[in-house]
Amino acid sequence: MKSSTEDKVKGSFHEVKGKVKETAGKVANNPNLEDKGTAENLAGKVQKKVGQIEKVFEK
Repeated sequence: MKSSTEDKVKGSFHEVKGKVKETAGKVANNPNLEDKGTAENLAGKVQKKVGQIEKVFEK
């Protein structure tokens, strides 16, 4: 698997995982868990974007 594709897949995974943590934090009224979810979601978006940029430069 190419590096760009791997980054996009891992980024998507972290986005989903972050959204789940964020929602769980809201439901459980746990701001710490909610913040961790938000941060992981953002990190996933960044990693996904890096994969998209790498794909452009591979061409």
